[in-house]
Amino acid sequence: MTTLPIQDASAAEAAPRKISRKATGADKVFVSSIRVVGSVVLVITGGVGVFLGWQALPTLRHYGFGFFTESAWQPEADVLGIAAVLTGTLMVALVAMSIAFPLALITALYISEYAPARLRSLLVSLVDLMAAVPSIIWGLWGSYLIMEHAAGLAMWLDRNLGFIPFFEVKDADPNAAVPMLSRYSFSMFVAGIAVAMMVLPMACAVMRQVFSQTPQGEKEAALALGATRWGMVRSVVIPFGRGGIIGGAMLGLGRALGETIAVLLILSPSFEVKPRILEIGGNTVSALIAGRFGDASSSQLSALLAAGFVLFLITLVVNTIAATIVNRSRSGAGTDA
Repeated sequence: MTTLPIQDASAAEAAPRKISRKATGADKVFVSSIRVVGSVVLVITGGVGVFLGWQALPTLRHYGFGFFTESAWQPEADVLGIAAVLTGTLMVALVAMSIAFPLALITALYISEYAPARLRSLLVSLVDLMAAVPSIIWGLWGSYLIMEHAAGLAMWLDRNLGFIPFFEVKDADPNAAVPMLSRYSFSMFVAGIAVAMMVLPMACAVMRQVFSQTPQGEKEAALALGATRWGMVRSVVIPFGRGGIIGGAMLGLGRALGETIAVLLILSPSFEVKPRILEIGGNTVSALIAGRFGDASSSQLSALLAAGFVLFLITLVVNTIAATIVNRSRSGAGTDA
């Protein structure tokens, strides 16, 4: 009889202990704070979307689907449409990503796998510094420094690849004794170069971060099997960071679609659907809003907000897809020193 309490105590001690997953103390405060911040961001983003959608309703009711197919922007004639500016937005973003994507990928691979340890932190800081340069500075850089050289490159492309409609420039003779460089200036091509320099650091940062998470064991195993440094990068690092490559490119695309000041300073505004990137003229949604917002009437203001709502939806979808791809990419031990 005297041993029963001891047996009961032993049984109680042998019972499995319940583990609580609830955060306590500082962890609970941190989780609650992050949840509040995330909720506020979602509310603000949703509020922006609701506001733009509500302000766009009068325009969409008045013009209907023709608002998306009309290219002219003539408020005095009650003719408004965003077909031209949507095309220009996509063309500038295409040029920017065509330049920024390979540069960002090469830079991220060099910093992650080839740069000496003592130089790596400096290169990371320089890339981050590029992202901190104001967009107006990039616009002035493109307008006053790059424009002349880009016009010469555009004329060379027209001379050698002008048989492709994408690189054709109408009413211009690239083989003339005195070339008209003005026909190749203030184009979507020049604007795309400036936007590319703004997009590059963002895409590079995402790619480099994912590359740095490549498991060290997999890299060492590839080298131990006789792979060269490039062979290891090609067979281990790049497949591992495929999600980061795609996600970084799409995040950069979202930035390129919404860039305003640099495009406004460089691109000569015109409302014409132009699939030719080397020609002078063009427009984007963000540049249209920035250029016409100050003197817009109430009806034109609603149309500008409708254009902004379309751009908001496009960038939201692009950035959401990019974030999803990055979050689904593989993870491993970091390799940054």
